Amino acid sequence: MSRSSSLSDADAKIASAPAPVPVVPRSKFAEVLGQEQISHLVAGISGGVVSTVVLHPLDLIKVRFAVNDGTSPHSAVVDRGLKYAFTHTWKEGGIRALYQGVTPSILGSGTSWGIYFLIYNMTKDWMSTKADGTAQELGPGQHMLAAANAGILTLIPTNPIWVVKTRMCLQYNKALDIPPEKQYKGMIDCFRKVYVHEGIKGLYKGFVPGMFGVSHGAVQFMVYEQLKRFANRQKKAGDEAKLGTFEYLSYAAISKLVAATTTYPYQVVRARIQDQHKHYNGIFDVIKRTWRREKLLGFYKGLMPYLLAVTPNVCLVFLTYEKLAPHPPAVPERVYAKDREY
Repeated sequence: MSRSSSLSDADAKIASAPAPVPVVPRSKFAEVLGQEQISHLVAGISGGVVSTVVLHPLDLIKVRFAVNDGTSPHSAVVDRGLKYAFTHTWKEGGIRALYQGVTPSILGSGTSWGIYFLIYNMTKDWMSTKADGTAQELGPGQHMLAAANAGILTLIPTNPIWVVKTRMCLQYNKALDIPPEKQYKGMIDCFRKVYVHEGIKGLYKGFVPGMFGVSHGAVQFMVYEQLKRFANRQKKAGDEAKLGTFEYLSYAAISKLVAATTTYPYQVVRARIQDQHKHYNGIFDVIKRTWRREKLLGFYKGLMPYLLAVTPNVCLVFLTYEKLAPHPPAVPERVYAKDREY
């Protein structure tokens, strides 16, 4: 074979070889978190935004019920029941009145659920990975710990948003004797006025009862994870395998009902501290005055509209999250140490 012919053969092979695929550099954000964790973040944000847009009117009524201690000029509306509160609010300003405070609510829910699911799943991954690289199964206590960690780290950046959301929800069309610094034209104006007149302390009103509220998320996620695990084991699938829509909705509702009925009083305390129409000297003052005037029932005011709002809310959040978040196959790739065959 001549030298020219062997060169032409080599050229032909080079020409027919597939072109190299360009390597697209990953962003620093993706490198730090990983693609799977970013998916959890996006799924959580999506669930929070969708649920808030649909169910905000119920949340608004819940806030107004929670702060009602019977001494406000607006108490008469709330005292006449849930249906009357809705119709009265509608007559005052139509759909706009029912969606008072929806902007900070969307911002708060999207941000909170996004951060919460991100940190929760990162914590679970860290806790389930042993030193030798094998995975271990997490129990109810560890799920509660992961949820509590996520709750605390989520509350720190989002508490100011919840203060603004509460105050926007408590802006009545017929506000009586409210000074200009407590009348808000919108979310940005509310942020500005709270900061200017009350400082950082004003933006973090309700933070301490919010810390107690971490137990709410811990109980909810513990129950939810255990229900999912039970269902998957009945099917002999991996603990994180995908379930059906009805199962996600049912387990989300059950877990929320359990958590809400056991931890609801902190919501009343937090809402009353954040209420611009009242002044309390801290958590114990709220608890003392609520107990003195309203006894135990006072700490459960707004529970019914709360359940009506948050049960479908959390169902939408969890369903949207589970559909968008990455899941392992039905037979898990990770083999738990206690199930390994040697």
